Amino acid sequence: MLDAREGFDPRELRDAFGQFPTGVTVVTLLNEEGCATGVTVSSFTSLSMDPALCLFSLGKNQISARWLKVGSPININVLSQENEAAAWQCARPSENKLSGLECLFGQNGVPVLANTLAIFECEISNIYDGGDHVILVAHINKFQKSDGDPLIFFRGKMVSLD
Repeated sequence: MLDAREGFDPRELRDAFGQFPTGVTVVTLLNEEGCATGVTVSSFTSLSMDPALCLFSLGKNQISARWLKVGSPININVLSQENEAAAWQCARPSENKLSGLECLFGQNGVPVLANTLAIFECEISNIYDGGDHVILVAHINKFQKSDGDPLIFFRGKMVSLD
């Protein structure tokens, strides 16, 4: 077993975290100029039912992290297997991450992706320091869900339940 007192190899630690399968989301938001963009996130989870809260984290070095402030509207798109290309597209640096993706707009004016399992229309309510990440708590204002098979991230790859 590796011990923190001896220091961790970041790659080894990342691989150990990769043993935990997660769902995949794309958080859609508006940049500082009001243009729509998105970022792939696998650290999404529910936080509270009353009030309705969820949370996710972003690396501090991700450009999207600077555009998220308390009060920022966002949409969290829970991806289905049909959305794998969108997950990879929004994970890579790009000027227009949503280019070519089928999007609609939520009531909050932020895009939502088509063919997702769930959409949470939110507003950032709190931001906390989390080491090399920021932890964002969002108040859920509206949501919808549908059927389908989830997109899962496991050991650095997208996998299916089958």
